[in-house]
Amino acid sequence: MLKGIPPVISPELLKILMEMGHGDELVIADGNFPAASMAQRLVRADGLNGPVLLEAILQLFPLDQYVEQPIALMAVVPGDSVQPIIWEEYRSIIKNSEPGFNDFEFVERFAFYERAKKAYAVLASSEFALYANIILKKGVIKA
Repeated sequence: MLKGIPPVISPELLKILMEMGHGDELVIADGNFPAASMAQRLVRADGLNGPVLLEAILQLFPLDQYVEQPIALMAVVPGDSVQPIIWEEYRSIIKNSEPGFNDFEFVERFAFYERAKKAYAVLASSEFALYANIILKKGVIKA
């Protein structure tokens, strides 16, 4: 263990976060997401849920301040009656970390899959909430 590193951040995830550069994207995938077939780099976070991982990652990970929406969610499929309550939990976590946060970008399901295939890494969680997939675009640390 290290000082200042949340214990849910595995050595493998810490390495991935360090390797990522400005504009690279990280997908935090829910338990239903086809992470293994989508990922260029797959990191498993079995037993952990989306909000716990998001909160820990945002302690280390700068969001891209040069784009309007550095965080994307998978949009609800038209006709689906699900109203994802996890989105409000995500919003609360993000606002605590990034007070200037505006709103999410909502990406159609298959477009989200295509974007995930291009992401630097996919973090496969055990989140069971529907529509809990989230993409974070990495920013820069200013001196």
